[in-house]
Amino acid sequence: MPKKPGKNKYSPHFLKRDAVQGFTEYCGLTSVSMEPGRFVTRIKIEKHHLQQDGFVHAGVIATMADHTAGYASFTLIPEDKVILTVEYKINFLRPASGDFLECRAKVINQGKSILVCESEVYSIAEGNEDMVAKAMLTMASVSKERVREK
Repeated sequence: MPKKPGKNKYSPHFLKRDAVQGFTEYCGLTSVSMEPGRFVTRIKIEKHHLQQDGFVHAGVIATMADHTAGYASFTLIPEDKVILTVEYKINFLRPASGDFLECRAKVINQGKSILVCESEVYSIAEGNEDMVAKAMLTMASVSKERVREK
């Protein structure tokens, strides 16, 4: 179980706003909810998210799984740290289509500098949801100064 966020001084409003910028904003990702060790995001499925057979591209799903787990981790770390992905493994369970994709991520183990997360991505259509992917992710909590030195 994750530890309490204690030293993280970021407000939920800031994290939800900060969570979508750059590439994820370009993809159309939106923040849905946040609590310590958990984060939920959503994408309205558009034509540009689809691959050649009309299903959501695996890269979109993997991006959601990685990014959402990163922000679930970010809710637990001190203000002077950032989160970087160390590795992840994703299983694509079925082709994704529908109105939206929703990713629900949670931290399942928190060490001093390594956090292990899981992300589940669901396809939502007409109120029904199907899990389309599940990922296990390892994140590193790294000091901002160390990252800037590189």
